[in-house]
Amino acid sequence: FSDMKFIPFYLVFGLFVFLQSCGNKQVEENKLLREKVISIHDEVMPKMGQLKSFEKAALQKASEMNGLDDPDLEKIDSLKNLAVQLNQAYEGMFIWMRQYKNEDGDQTPEEVKVYLEEQMILVTQVNEEIKEALANANRLLGS
Repeated sequence: FSDMKFIPFYLVFGLFVFLQSCGNKQVEENKLLREKVISIHDEVMPKMGQLKSFEKAALQKASEMNGLDDPDLEKIDSLKNLAVQLNQAYEGMFIWMRQYKNEDGDQTPEEVKVYLEEQMILVTQVNEEIKEALANANRLLGS
């Protein structure tokens, strides 16, 4: 019976070690997930200047076309819509960056995982909007 006293201790200790290893695994997975989120951001961040350049070019071209004797109103609208799309893609990046938390704070590893999965969805959307706006600019501006 004296050995029975140690069974709960070993069970508790074993459970503690098991939970710690699970927690450490989640922390490592979160680290990789955070790196993926940042890499999606980093892919399009260098293109932010292009967005503004194309926006300016689209507005300038629309203004020039508007001054013609027989302006192509449909093309002018397309250029103005493109400028809005480019600006929204640009702003979308900064909106995402302002709300993104680079630190885990006092969240559990499970809470951090949920947060990072949400951020993956948001940053992927920002990435796709930027790429789509740039593709439209290349198509409409012939660059």
